[in-house]
Amino acid sequence: MNVEYYSSLLVQLKDISKEKRRGKLTKVVLFLHDQATAHRALATQKKLAYLGFHCLDHPPYSPDLTPLDYHLFPGLKNQLKGRHFSSDAPLLEALRVV
Repeated sequence: MNVEYYSSLLVQLKDISKEKRRGKLTKVVLFLHDQATAHRALATQKKLAYLGFHCLDHPPYSPDLTPLDYHLFPGLKNQLKGRHFSSDAPLLEALRVV
C-alpha cells in the first residue's frame, strides 16, 4: 500500500461514513494508526487534517501490553479478572484450565 492509494481510501471512507451515518457523524473522526509508512507519511497526515480526521498517537510497542490485542481475548480476561499471580507457574496453570 502506498501513500496515494491510502489517501484515496481515506476520502472514500469519509464519503461512505457520511452516507451511512447521516446525522450521526461528528466533526472529528479519531484514528489509531500503527507505524506503517503509509500511515505516518506527511501526505497522509495532511489528508487526514484536510478531511477533519485526527490521528491518535500509537503507544510504544510493549510485548506484554499490546493495546490492539485486548479485544482478542475477552474470555481469557474474564476468567483471570481480579486474580494475582506471584510467579509464572500458577499463571500458566490457570491459562491451561481456561
